Formats: sequence, C-alpha cells, structure tokens
Amino acid sequence: MTLAVRLLRALFAFSVILTSYLIQLGLARVFARRLGSGAAAARELPGWLVERRARVDQKNARRLLRVMLKLRGVFIKLGQVLSIMGGFLPRAYGKELEQLQDQVPPHPFSDLEAALRASFGRSAGELFASIERAPLAAASLGQVHVARLRDGRKVAVKFLYPGIRGIIAVDLRVLRLAILVYKRFVPVGHIERVHESLVDLLRRETDYLHEAACMERMAQNFEGDAGVAFPDVIHELTTRDVLTMTFMEGIKITRLDALRTAGVEPSDVALRLVQVFYKMLFADRFFHADPHPGNFLVAARSAEEGGGFRLVVLDFGAICEARDELIDGLLDILKGIFAQDDAAVVRGFRRMGFVAPGGNDALLERTVKSYFAKLLKIQDRTPAALMRARPEQLEKLADPELERGELQELMRSFEYPEDWFYVERACVLLFWLAAQIDPNLDTMAVGFPYLMPLMAQREARAESGGSGPSSRRSPAR
Repeated sequence: MTLAVRLLRALFAFSVILTSYLIQLGLARVFARRLGSGAAAARELPGWLVERRARVDQKNARRLLRVMLKLRGVFIKLGQVLSIMGGFLPRAYGKELEQLQDQVPPHPFSDLEAALRASFGRSAGELFASIERAPLAAASLGQVHVARLRDGRKVAVKFLYPGIRGIIAVDLRVLRLAILVYKRFVPVGHIERVHESLVDLLRRETDYLHEAACMERMAQNFEGDAGVAFPDVIHELTTRDVLTMTFMEGIKITRLDALRTAGVEPSDVALRLVQVFYKMLFADRFFHADPHPGNFLVAARSAEEGGGFRLVVLDFGAICEARDELIDGLLDILKGIFAQDDAAVVRGFRRMGFVAPGGNDALLERTVKSYFAKLLKIQDRTPAALMRARPEQLEKLADPELERGELQELMRSFEYPEDWFYVERACVLLFWLAAQIDPNLDTMAVGFPYLMPLMAQREARAESGGSGPSSRRSPAR
C-alpha cells in the first residue's frame, strides 16, 4: 500500500465515522428543539433515537477496528491505547478495540530479512545458527523472532517493520487533522500536546539503539533485586532497526491458571507488579510507559534460587523519564488523598503544572475539592470496584453545581503538563493490568510504603533549605 493510498483510506474512514455522528447530532438537535431547552429535554429524546445512537456507536467501533487492522502501524498502537484509556469514547469502542491487545497480524519473515542485510550486510543464515520464521510476538511497529547464536545461546530478535517510519509520518498527519476536527466539537485545550507526546514516543520506539540503552539503565536501577529480571543486549547484533537480546523464559502475566500450576499466587504477582512500578515512577523516575500484558512474564524460581518468582520485564522502547515537578506534585496529591487534605491535592495539581496562566483559580479549587471530597467517601477504591460501578454511579463524582459555562471556563483553566501523557498512560495501563490479575488489590495502599519515605525525605530537605532530587536524563532523548 503506497503512502498516498494509505492517507486516502485513513481520511475516508474517519470521514465516514464523523459523518454518521453529525447525522445523529442533527437528529438529536431537531427533537431537542421540539421538546424545549435544557438537560431535561436531552433526557426525553425518543427511544428509537437513543437506540439508533447505540447502533451507530457499535457500527463505527467495528468500522474503526477494521481500518486499524488494515492500516496497521500507528493506528494499531492508537487502538491499543484507546481500548484502555478511551474513557471519552462510547463503551462499544473499548470492547471492539480490546482485540488489538493480542491479535496484531504479523508480517511474513521474508519482509524482515532485508533489515538484516541492510543492518549487517549478511543473511539470517550467516548471522544465526538458526532462526524461527514464525514470530514469537507481533506488535504495531515490529515483531520478535526466536533464534540461536553460534555459541548456542537462545536469543530474541526484534525487527522494526520495513518502511514503518514513512508510514508513521503519514499516520501522524492524519491524527493531527483528526485532533483539529475533534477540537471543533469538544472544547479541550492543549490537546496538541498529546499529539506531540505521541510523536516523541514513536520516535523513540523506532530507534532500537535507544531501546537497548534504556534496557540496560533500567536493569541497573534494579541491580541486586533477585525478584526482577531483564534481558541482556547482544550489542554486536543490534542496530537502529534490529535488536537482539537474551531470550527470557516465563509465563505470560495474565495466564492465571498457569501461574497457579507453577505454584505462584496471582495476588502476589499483582502486588509485586505494582511495587515495581512505584519504584520506577517515584524512586527512579525512569519508568515503563507501556505496561501492557505482553510486556511482563513470571518465572518461578527453584528452591536453590530461594523459591518464589521473578517478574520479567520486556520491551523498553517506551521507557520515559519523569520530571521532578511532575512527580513531586503527584506525591502531594497522593498525600492529600491519604490524609483527606484537599488543600494538598490542589497544591499538587498546581505543582504538576495543570493550572493554566490566567485560569479561574477559584473555580479550579472548588471543583478539585468537591471531586475529592466525594472520592474520599468511597471506601472500596480497588480497580474491581471501579470497574463494577455503573456509569451513573461514577457520574455522581462530578460536581452537580457546575454549570456548562463554568465547565468551559474550567477547561480553559487547565494546562496539559509536559510529559503527563506518559505518566497518565502508564498508570492507567498498569492499574488496569493489576486489576486483571487481582481485582481486589488496592493499588494506592500498595504504594504507600514506597511513598512515605520519599515524602519524608523531601520534607526534610525543604525544612533544611536543601534542593530536590537531581535532574536525570534518559538515553537518546
């Protein structure tokens, strides 16, 4: 498929989806005018029109899935994210796009052999003792094959799809156009930063030298922790387009029956997963921004190794560094939640950079305080409880006194902090994954032992007039 054809197909698909919603919106406005103005009129729309909206959602969700599978590339990655983070989308989309988590169609191995010749000037047979032509895993930007080195070591070889960088450039133009259209209907300020963050993320995920450097740095952060394992980079067989690493054995983290058969309790795995993530985010401030199920394995340890299990971490293209201001503000928010201190929560939002210059500070504070006052009344904050809740229950957390005009003003009062895209994405994906393994795990309480020492150290530095943590820089960023 040429880039021009790809661009036309993407634009056509999004145009069809948009047109179907414009028709639905037009019908709703016609009946709303007949019934009068206000929210009550919207609730009194005829049943057939409400049912039609549900059918439009379902049809468009399936249409979007088909076009993403056909176009692949960035669209599959976008679909994977939307299946979990697309809370602003109708529920039908999440259900359909979930299929992209584990059902990415692979490329034939013949397409990838060119990458080996371009990178090393030799064929697969010359570089490896053997290599499996069927992929171990296929993703949106590349796929992994199992191979053996001449010395007998088992390795995983990750290939970037040929021509993917050109495809990404076209896809990002389409997404930018979609964002401009979306902004005309939904008053979301600074949504362009999400696009900019996605551009940066994809740039790093298509540079395997960057990924190799991140893999080694993260392994150093967990040096001495026998409960966490990382692959080793085979440098002589790694380039920008090909990454070769030691093969890691283990059970996929969501195969709960297989974990129990191996003598590993899923609840222990979920606990360890969240603890590892808290260390990455709050202590190291160098974290995995793509913690989906395919990126974690569980390997049972023998009695000689001390028993238990080790968590195997994979795929380091989306490793990110978190700014100190962002994490310190997030710590303020978590401290405020635990202490039921809404002033600390508001302070945390300010510190993270969510407050826009010239925004309505009083409205922002009132909304944040109202929201967390209701949130803190919820006794069961486990992922399972929130996943079981009906939409109308969750909507009660919203401020009922907030008028539409105030809502628009509130949105103008918010900024989208630099790098928040990565932190938000990682937290949502990680806690969703933890909920699949142990729905009753309180992910906030699990992180408390990690957060308390950090907060105590920070407050001690502040009292002594010392500075915060030194700034860190991630490889190749």
